Amino acid sequence: MNVPTKIAGRFPLLLLSSAPLLPSSSLRPRGLRRLGLVPIVRSWRLKPGVEQKMAWSLEKVDAAGVEVSQLGVVRPATEAHTEEAIEALKAGKIIAVPTDTLYGFACDACSLEAVHRIYEVKGRNHTSPLAICVGDVPDIQRFAVTDHLPHGLLESLLPGPVTLVLRRGESSMLEKSLNPGLESIGVRVPDCNFIRGIARGLGSALALTSANLSGQPSSVCIKDFENLWQHCAYVYQGGVLPSGRAGSTVVDLTRLGKFKILRPGSAREETVAILERHSLEEEGSST
Repeated sequence: MNVPTKIAGRFPLLLLSSAPLLPSSSLRPRGLRRLGLVPIVRSWRLKPGVEQKMAWSLEKVDAAGVEVSQLGVVRPATEAHTEEAIEALKAGKIIAVPTDTLYGFACDACSLEAVHRIYEVKGRNHTSPLAICVGDVPDIQRFAVTDHLPHGLLESLLPGPVTLVLRRGESSMLEKSLNPGLESIGVRVPDCNFIRGIARGLGSALALTSANLSGQPSSVCIKDFENLWQHCAYVYQGGVLPSGRAGSTVVDLTRLGKFKILRPGSAREETVAILERHSLEEEGSST
């Protein structure tokens, strides 16, 4: 379709794609509504660097008061999109990802700027710690102390809907600026191939927290946090998560031979059964 020069000058996004233009009734009377058209961009056809220009153009149109769709940031949570997620994290960006419990915001745990950005997006108090996510159980020892735990315990609990609170130790690869003042760190290995593949490819840990405003209900589908999409490089669609909004079960394993449930979450009974099977005693319980 030939776009008149005058119109193209006002809406540079129309020149970024040769994809067809379809009728739209969702736009307000200004801007594109007058044309009765809305561009559909197929990102796989864009040349390097064009996606960044496209985002810049979207921001310009939005600033002009034209209602634009945020669907450009949504991707399926599939292996084909793992590499772009990794590159976004390396660039200090935030992504939204499904886990085996809730949708979460993730960034490189070793990027101080990205970690601060997550706190800003959530409106979260900086004294509230963030957990980390790693790709595989053996990776945990790079970031936390595990040698006091019974043999096979980690493999019995993970991957799964459990956050283990462990001591960081002097040899931890984590930045001291992550959860400053705390000697412990919450560690996750979700039973979710997509986020684990991202963590493996990054070669570091992900800082991970629920994808919602602080104090608001957790998200089990991407629609639940649609108002926060704008802060993410990508939002990865994994459908409606079936575990409910309870989140992961959080258990403190910093003391030798002891455990303490800090949050019941979605797997308390199963977690306690595994801990007791490995001869750990719950703190405060009578024996």
